Amino acid sequence: MTVQELPGAGASHRVTPPPAWRPRTEAAPLLPDPEPHRVLGTPAAEHLDPALMRRYYAELVRGRRYNAQATALTRQGRLAVYPSTVGQEAAEIAAALVLEEQDWLFPSYRDTLAAVARGLDPVEALTLLRGDWHTGYDPREHRIAPLCTPLATQLPHAVGVAHAARLRGDEVVALAMVGDGGTSEGDFHEALNFAAVWQAPVVFLVQNNGFAISVPLAKQTAAPTLAHKAVGYGMPGRLVDGNDVAALHEVLTEAVQRARAGGGPTLIEAVTYRMEAHTNADDATRYRSDSEVEAWKAHDPVELLERELTGRGWLDEAGVQEARDAAEAMAADLRERMNAEPVLNPMDLFAHVYAEQTGRLREQAAMLRAELEAEDDA
Repeated sequence: MTVQELPGAGASHRVTPPPAWRPRTEAAPLLPDPEPHRVLGTPAAEHLDPALMRRYYAELVRGRRYNAQATALTRQGRLAVYPSTVGQEAAEIAAALVLEEQDWLFPSYRDTLAAVARGLDPVEALTLLRGDWHTGYDPREHRIAPLCTPLATQLPHAVGVAHAARLRGDEVVALAMVGDGGTSEGDFHEALNFAAVWQAPVVFLVQNNGFAISVPLAKQTAAPTLAHKAVGYGMPGRLVDGNDVAALHEVLTEAVQRARAGGGPTLIEAVTYRMEAHTNADDATRYRSDSEVEAWKAHDPVELLERELTGRGWLDEAGVQEARDAAEAMAADLRERMNAEPVLNPMDLFAHVYAEQTGRLREQAAMLRAELEAEDDA
């Protein structure tokens, strides 16, 4: 109802202004495709770069072996906890490989493999999960933000870094990773809203692996897909097969290039599956069936790419063995170094908390120092 239609409205009323609900952008171009984007197993695969796909294959094989070795270290008591990404390796590796050196990766606690694929030492990537150090690596050196255990809190940080870089004139893109469970957090809303309003160069990658620990996606959201949430913020939403590394490379590359060119943020939903339990402390059999897991094994990201490459003659048995040997060498090195007892200094608890220690922190440090000296004397 306009002002003129209100009871008693007369000529003294001004013309109704444009309605406040008028959309800022057209919704249709922002909507994701009805089905996840796929490349492997389709005619589009014949146009892939064989060398790039062989590199991805080697990284996938290494990633699968890294997951297996980290899980074994957890069972041996060398890690306190490990959130496996078996079944999600394609999204992890593609997220790292599409970035340039000056870009930033903002991982969640499950994304140690993405950090390793970006060049981080596997031991440094696992140090936090071992409980030895605050982060385990220098975030500025590697352009990898600290692994984030609280859900989705890394997303506003990614927006801040990207927006600040743009204000400085730096061609930096931030790629922020989050699970489907993280999309139910307030930080997710705040990050996407600010990113879209500021047109910050950020790519949000949601790895939808089906469950937020034990809560299935259908009990988290009534949205058609998580990618549809992008429309409400005024950014494009993309839906992609999260086990198809070639499709992921295409969609993520396009989003990163768009952000770098000033086109603003993109929300990407990678539909994948968590083959193993949430962590070693979780019993996944309580909320999902073995038959469901077996069905997803037929869509294994490593096997999908291997089948495509060998079928096209782009990968032979020697290439397969070379990738496996390199993965075993990585696992052996990781195992040897993680089995060494760490030398820890309890006083490191007070390092890197503040640029200048507060009075209270100095008091606590002095108290601990006195206790340690007393133990030495005893």
